[in-house]
Amino acid sequence: MATTTAPAANSPAAPTPTDTPSRGIAAIALVVVLGSIMSVLDVTVVNVALNHLAQDFDAPLATIQWVATGYTLALATVIPTAAWAMGRFGTKRLYMFSIATFAAGSILAGLAWSAESLIVFRVLQGLGGGLIMPVGMTILARASDPSRMGRTMAILGIPVLIGPLAGPILGGWLVDDVSWRWIFFINVPIGAIALGLAAKVFPRDTAQPTRPLDVPGLLMLSPGLALLIYGLATGGEKGDFGAAGALVPAVLGALLVIGFVARALRVEHALIDLRLFRNRAFVAAAGTMFLFVCAYFGSMMLAPLYYQLVRGESATASGMLGAPQALATALAMQVASRLSDRIAPGRIVLIGIAVGASGFLAFTTQVAADTPYWVLMACMSVTGVGVGMTLMPTTASALRTMSHEQVAVAGTTLTIIQQVSAAIGGALMSVLLAGSMRDGLPAGQGAGGLGELHTLSPDVVVAVGPALADAFQGTYWWAVTLMGLALLPALLMSRRQPTGAVGE
Repeated sequence: MATTTAPAANSPAAPTPTDTPSRGIAAIALVVVLGSIMSVLDVTVVNVALNHLAQDFDAPLATIQWVATGYTLALATVIPTAAWAMGRFGTKRLYMFSIATFAAGSILAGLAWSAESLIVFRVLQGLGGGLIMPVGMTILARASDPSRMGRTMAILGIPVLIGPLAGPILGGWLVDDVSWRWIFFINVPIGAIALGLAAKVFPRDTAQPTRPLDVPGLLMLSPGLALLIYGLATGGEKGDFGAAGALVPAVLGALLVIGFVARALRVEHALIDLRLFRNRAFVAAAGTMFLFVCAYFGSMMLAPLYYQLVRGESATASGMLGAPQALATALAMQVASRLSDRIAPGRIVLIGIAVGASGFLAFTTQVAADTPYWVLMACMSVTGVGVGMTLMPTTASALRTMSHEQVAVAGTTLTIIQQVSAAIGGALMSVLLAGSMRDGLPAGQGAGGLGELHTLSPDVVVAVGPALADAFQGTYWWAVTLMGLALLPALLMSRRQPTGAVGE
């Protein structure tokens, strides 16, 4: 395993962990959580409103889908610049800029007068939102002692859990009883509070442009990620990766990413330092995260569809049915992340994946048109415990081995891996579900995919319910398999008690 260098004693970029009192770390964590909640909650809230937006703007759903897709592509474009920008402008200023940009985009989105203007303003939101998580992670990780990295990651896990839990419920209420514009305006007071607190409590840092911006690398990686994610999303939407509109951008994106990797291995100051992958702990964490996120977040779109299409529930009710799982994940994440400061993360993550896959397997075997809800929620609560034991301890395991200077690059790289794996998982599950529906449903009664299913009468949908449930079950089996495969890279994670960053 490659070793990392200890941070320079006189580095002005940020205070060392011991320079920041625990009370100061708590204040920093509060600001980071506020900003992250704003960006994570926004995604789930907007997804609930897409159908209403299509009606209000009298636009086809394919156009309105760009309200979500444009935001995601903006994230993919800006995230690769995060590590360089933190050195060039300083973490505090960059974080405040990203919050301000996101809030400004939210105001403009709430004032949108057409579908096209809303899409443009959502892209602006994404340019700010893409920096919030990696910059916030870097600020908090640098302020924290490596021996307490698990507790730090537990804090960062709070927004990830609040979004899926509260987003559908909050979004449904705002759209149904207030106005869709408030799904964007609600970000403004949160952003204002986060901005004011960041100015007051974040440690002062200075710009440290130690390396030039890798412009050729940026021109390959950012468009490459955007094209890859767009192609995957389009393939998932159409239920066919072979369609020209999905295959061509996906292949072009993959070629650009491969070109970036080939070049980054040769140049001195690459946009993303791939020497991180010489570190066994980082490679193990990255591989575990890729497979686990692909399985879990990719399958998250299946449960709401199952409850709504097979069981006839509303969007809000579907969100409520997922609440026990989110709560189980939240509790397990807080406990497991803190334990990872005293117990080797590799041991916790292995148990977490095994528990998560077991709950997922039990849920999959029980998926049917008439399964009692308490059975399904119990199974997914077990999965939630496994998720909580896996995600943040995996991240903590990777960052704990990084030097002060490497944290920004490592956090950026992990964020890219999460975005790409979630996109791959979502697209894969969509295509697999479409294939299962084609094979298991009668022609003219859902075999054409979700679009055809939406045109059928409620009586016909009820009649094909058992076959439709089988299609969902068949898709879930693939997600269970992917989650189980995450055990392989997890076996490479250290099972020795953590001792802090290498080189300290």
